[in-house]
Amino acid sequence: MSQLIEFIGNHWFLFLALIVILGLLTYNLIVGSKGSVGPLQATEMLNHREAVIIDVRPAADYARGHIINALNIPMNGFNNQLATLNKYKGRPIIVNCRSGAQSSVACAHLRKAGFEEVYNLQGGIMAWESANLPLTRKKR
Repeated sequence: MSQLIEFIGNHWFLFLALIVILGLLTYNLIVGSKGSVGPLQATEMLNHREAVIIDVRPAADYARGHIINALNIPMNGFNNQLATLNKYKGRPIIVNCRSGAQSSVACAHLRKAGFEEVYNLQGGIMAWESANLPLTRKKR
């Protein structure tokens, strides 16, 4: 125990960094997973709750393959396009990107705009493909 106290005293900045990282990881696990769905949950919502899927990837990535019936609203103009989504306010909205990072930002914008039931697709299109779920190239 005295060695631990001595280590903390000699390397307080490392110990402080450890505490900050653990705090951020805990926050991410508790708050970050709230409002997220996995690919199978998303499929369930699409099939049974008439969820709307919004793909925030660039148009070129969307054209290479996207979830069936997904709307493409790239992140670079997302805030300007929020008004076009008002007709979906009463329905669940699932937002996806390549890996789930940009879509979480889009989810925050949607929640701020008054959309209540907004979900981030955990892992994005990469997780969707890993779950062997279909993609299409047809434009909506």
